[in-house]
Amino acid sequence: MRQIVLDTETTGLEPSLGHRVIEIGCIELINRRVTGRTFHHYLNPERDIDAGALAVHGITRESLAGQPRFGDIGDALLQFIDSAEIVAHNAAFDIGFLEAEFTRCGRPLKLTERCHVLDTLVLAREMHPGQRNNLDALCKRYNVDNAGRDLHGALLDARILADVYLAMTGGQTALQLAALEREPGALGAPPARPAGRLKVLRASPAERDSHEQMLKVIAQASGGKCLWPGEAG
Repeated sequence: MRQIVLDTETTGLEPSLGHRVIEIGCIELINRRVTGRTFHHYLNPERDIDAGALAVHGITRESLAGQPRFGDIGDALLQFIDSAEIVAHNAAFDIGFLEAEFTRCGRPLKLTERCHVLDTLVLAREMHPGQRNNLDALCKRYNVDNAGRDLHGALLDARILADVYLAMTGGQTALQLAALEREPGALGAPPARPAGRLKVLRASPAERDSHEQMLKVIAQASGGKCLWPGEAG
C-alpha cells in the first residue's frame, strides 16, 4: 500500500479569496514504512502573505521571489501522489488549496477522484472525542518528538504527521514489530505446544446447573435478549 503524508503552507486561510500555496511537503510510505522519498517545494504566490499566516510559518514573500510557481511543479506533484492514499491533518484545507491551484493553471480536477484521502484530524476526533487533537497535542499524546517545530513548515509537519499517524494506527503491534526488526528474538520465542492430545475439561453437573441459572438471570435482565441460551457442554 502506497501512502503520501502531505502538508501545505499558504498565504492565508481561504483559496476563494485568492490565497495561495507557498510550500508543499510530501512523505512517501509504502506498507507503513517511510521510504525516504519526498516531494518538497517552496512556491512564489505572486501576492502578499497575511500577517496571521506569516506568524504561523514565518515564510516571507521576499524569500519566495525566486521560487517556482505552482504551474511549474503541478505535473510533478500529480505524478508523485497519483493513485496513492493521501494522509493529511485537516485534509479539507490542504486538498481545497491544491485543487484551487490546479484550477488556476487551467487544470480543474478533484484530487479525491484520483486518490483516497485519509484525514487524521477526523480519525483523532473519533479516537479521542472531547480532547485537543491538533498536531502538537497528538505529538504529546503519542510521544512523538516535535522539538524542532517552533514554526510550521510543510515538509517538517509532514514528517511529524507521518510519525503521529503510524503511532495512532499501529499501537503496540508496531512497537513489537520495531523491536523484532532491531533485534530478532527480542520478544522471546513462542511457548512450545505440549506433545500429544490436548486434555478436555468438561463441566460437572453442578457447574452446568450454575451456568443455567446464570443464563436465566441474564435472560431476565436483558428482556429475553440473551445471545447464548442453551445448556453448558
